[in-house]
Amino acid sequence: MKLVPEIRSDILAKSIARARERNIILPTFAQQKDPSTVPAAIATRLQDVGLWDLDPANLFRITWKNEPVEHGGGFGEGNWIEFPPAITGVDAKIVGIVGNWFPTGAHKVGAAYGCLVPRLVTGNFDPETQKAVWPSTGNYCRGGAYDCALLACPAVAILPEGMSRERFEWLREIGTDEIIATPGTESNVKEIYDKCWQLRAERGVGVVVFNQFEEFGNAIWHYQMTGSIIEEIFRNHYSDGRRLSAYVSATGSAGTIAAGDYLRSCHPGIRVVATEALQCPTLLEFGFGDHRIEGIGDKHIPWIHNVRNTNMVVAVDDEQTMQLMRLFNEEAGHECLLREGVNEDTLRSLPLVGISGICNLVASIKTARYYGMDDRDVIFTPLTDAMNLYASRMQEMTASCGQYTERLADRHYARYLQGITTDHLRELGFAEQKALHNFKYFTWVEQQGRTSDELRQLWDEDFWKEVFSQDVVDDWDRLIEAFNG
Repeated sequence: MKLVPEIRSDILAKSIARARERNIILPTFAQQKDPSTVPAAIATRLQDVGLWDLDPANLFRITWKNEPVEHGGGFGEGNWIEFPPAITGVDAKIVGIVGNWFPTGAHKVGAAYGCLVPRLVTGNFDPETQKAVWPSTGNYCRGGAYDCALLACPAVAILPEGMSRERFEWLREIGTDEIIATPGTESNVKEIYDKCWQLRAERGVGVVVFNQFEEFGNAIWHYQMTGSIIEEIFRNHYSDGRRLSAYVSATGSAGTIAAGDYLRSCHPGIRVVATEALQCPTLLEFGFGDHRIEGIGDKHIPWIHNVRNTNMVVAVDDEQTMQLMRLFNEEAGHECLLREGVNEDTLRSLPLVGISGICNLVASIKTARYYGMDDRDVIFTPLTDAMNLYASRMQEMTASCGQYTERLADRHYARYLQGITTDHLRELGFAEQKALHNFKYFTWVEQQGRTSDELRQLWDEDFWKEVFSQDVVDDWDRLIEAFNG
């Protein structure tokens, strides 16, 4: 497999000229991993730039290590929340890494960068004649559209019409060239794919589809960035007398869960746990359905999911996540949590946990209970985005369920936190992993033009070693440096 395509010098020269005219400098992957190496001139410039501003300097804020401020921030160790036993009910430490402090408020802006920039610096995307198409159920197309806005590349955002109103409003605000709403909600991924095929048929080479579910740049970015930040936080803050026992991630596009491949290279005994909605239990039982946990995808196994590295599947009830959303964000919910011993600092951090983050938290608690983990065990999980993207969902819950009361808060704390059990999960042995791998056939070979030989290749452990090799991003960084030069 060739991860660095042939360089098209004529297109590359045009893209370099566009970047020079607009004063666009690209961060290397090494700088995203360690922003202390960002040039001093850019760090100084960022002091006058807001986190979400449409300024090319914000390309250097595509990192987990941004200072948690809205404007003018520098870099630090990263941002995380340690959930106390008063919330989790378990002795194991559950730590969520916070995605809110990326531009756009979600780490998907990094995954999109990992897909777009390798093509841009090899001349395999022409911003003068082509549009970048970002098919997504929400945050990825926002990240891709934002990256394109900073890189002066035209973008097409595709997402289901039932996604949160905030997503559509923001895409319009930043001037996305085209916004296409497909039928359905979170579960309707095939409809997104169908729209991509339609665009290819109608526009030919005028569009380049960056399908996060099959773009290895997505998984590679998370392997390098998300995996390494978790390892750093664990080593610097949690390793004394403890072990990194599990990494829990909703599968979504299978980008974020690729951090588990990195972590296994450091901690061979780690359990990598895939999370999905109980209402659409594709990994759990090859099921289907609709659900309300925005941003986690379903009904198929992504091409880039190395299922051989997944040890367990946990399905989470979407009603549980929606009611915990209220518990974590309503005044009556905070009063309940205070009574149960949750401190004020933790309460102030809970709005940093979006709907999929709540799902990951529940799955982490299930993981700790299932494996009988104690205070020597540490579980990490990503908190992709925050509640600032879901104000309309809170309004909808109030409209459908009524005002949030002390009585409801007590019930939800007891049922949806302290009452978490080890239901709706299964460990994956070799046979189960192979079955999930084979299930890719029906989406990717029958529908999306892949071949059986390519599918067989994905089962080869050496294939993934090559994909995640440091040589790949080192090659990309050399091309980025040449582009900047």
